[in-house]
Amino acid sequence: VAAVGTLVAAAQVPPLRRALSARLKPGEGPSPEKRARSWFTVRFVGEGGGRRVYTEVSGGDPGYDETAKMLAESALSLALDDLPRTSGQVTTAAAMGDALIDRLQKAGIRFRVAAVR
Repeated sequence: VAAVGTLVAAAQVPPLRRALSARLKPGEGPSPEKRARSWFTVRFVGEGGGRRVYTEVSGGDPGYDETAKMLAESALSLALDDLPRTSGQVTTAAAMGDALIDRLQKAGIRFRVAAVR
C-alpha cells in the first residue's frame, strides 16, 4: 500500500512523472509470448444463511487480455442485454449479473464453485 501511495504521489510531481514515464515507452509492454504464459486465479469466499461458498475466477493474462475482455463484455452487456432494473450506484453483479458472467465465460474467463460448506 505504501509503495502504491508513493507512486501515485510521485506521479503528481512533473519531474518525477517524466522520470516514471521514461521507464516504459508506449508499445513496450510484455511480448505476446509473455502474455500467452501469464494467467490469474482469484478465490472468493461468500457466507450467508449458515453456508460458506468458495468460488474461483481464472483466465489468461490479467494485465492486457482479460482486462480488455472484461471491459468490452461489460460495455456490450450494458448496451445489448436485457438487464434487471436498478437505480443508484450498484455493483457489477447487481447491474449485469448472469448476463455478464455468460459473456465472460464465452470469452474464455472461467468461473467455478470450488466448495460449499
